[in-house]
Parts: sequence; structure tokens; C-alpha cells
Amino acid sequence: MEIRTLYDLAKQQNIGVVDFSLPETGSMSLMTDSGRCYIAMDAAVKDGSVQERVHLSHELGHCVTGSFYNRYAAVDCRQRHENRANKWAVQALIPVQQLDDAIAEGCTEVWELADRFQVTEEFVRKAVCWYVHGNMAAELYF
Repeated sequence: MEIRTLYDLAKQQNIGVVDFSLPETGSMSLMTDSGRCYIAMDAAVKDGSVQERVHLSHELGHCVTGSFYNRYAAVDCRQRHENRANKWAVQALIPVQQLDDAIAEGCTEVWELADRFQVTEEFVRKAVCWYVHGNMAAELYF
């Protein structure tokens, strides 16, 4: 999914995307009491390519799936919501058939796949874990 398509999806879903200083995380999303979602993006990740696509798709994943938590949530609850957002992002940016096609064409290194799909290597590792192992625990397999 192209960056413009991600922004178009946000607009269609009435999700506001705003510039906001977030040097520690790069981006975040929130849902207001009225149910409206917003995504805040730090200038450092708005590169028009890799970082922006990965951050925006992850935050859209939170909004589209309704996977939100607050600072008081237990760690396992937070991880559940992060995984839902990541799964949505993976399926949006690296559909399984496109990943299979890339591998069949000989694109098998993590860095090659990252270049091909215009995502980070960490994102590729999550995608592979999701499609191969059914989870997002990249640290267990890489």
C-alpha cells in the first residue's frame, strides 16, 4: 500500500493525522471520548518513504482495529493491542501473496525484502513471523 493510499484511508475513515513532536516514539494514535481517532506523527519519521509508511500503517492499525490502551494497562494487554496494530500494518504493507511472490523470485534476504516493500528490516521480520509462525515474536526467530 502506497503512502498516499494510507493517507487516503485515514481521510476516508475520518482519522485525523497531525504533526506533533514525538521524538521518543515517532508516532502515536488515540481515540477521543467521542470515538474519533487521531494519529500524531513526529517530523523525524515523515520521510515520505520507509519510516513514514511503517509508522502510519501501525497507527492506522490501532485506529482501524480499535486497539487502544492507556498508561495504566497491564503489559500483556498493551502487547495484545500492539500486536493487533502490527498485524493490520503487515497485511496492508506486505500482503502474504506479494511476500510469497518476492521469495519465489529470489528475494530472500531481510534487507532485500525491506527494500522491495519499502519498509524497515524489523517490519519484514514481523511480517515473516506473522505469516510463518502466526505470531509477532520476531525476537524468537531472528
